[in-house]
Amino acid sequence: MLPDAVTPLTSIPNDDGWRQTHLGRLLGHAMRRFDTRVQALMAHDAEVPLALSHLAARGQVSAAHIHITRHLAVTGSRLQDLADAAGMSKQAMGKLVDQCVAWGLVTREADAHDGRAKQVRFTPAGLAWLGGFQRAVRQAEAELRHAVGEEVATVIALGLEAYAGS
Repeated sequence: MLPDAVTPLTSIPNDDGWRQTHLGRLLGHAMRRFDTRVQALMAHDAEVPLALSHLAARGQVSAAHIHITRHLAVTGSRLQDLADAAGMSKQAMGKLVDQCVAWGLVTREADAHDGRAKQVRFTPAGLAWLGGFQRAVRQAEAELRHAVGEEVATVIALGLEAYAGS
């Protein structure tokens, strides 16, 4: 007798196309496509510092690095707050921040309110990168709207906002 949680193989349909087309998989593909397009646009943005655009062009900037761009407050954030916002461990975010410091994207500074904590802040080059990110996101969104139509894009946005709970 099988435990309740185990489904016998004979009850699984032969048609497994659902594994390729369920909403979670489609959302994942769409997000990777969107992020790839954003990175490509940033790689060719003349206002993004050259060293950073070269990193993007060579695929050195990953989706994880984009977490910093998405979640770091313009006024700066504590490492723990940044990690929490990105859904990452403090250690993993620390490694990303270390890379971004080496690239000149961000700095680590003492927190004025807590001597044990560090504030992560954009450098001037990082702020230029953030501007490039904003332009690239707007362009990628415009391309999505053109590809699926304004009405469908609006329904997608509303549905995703409702599903994500924001």
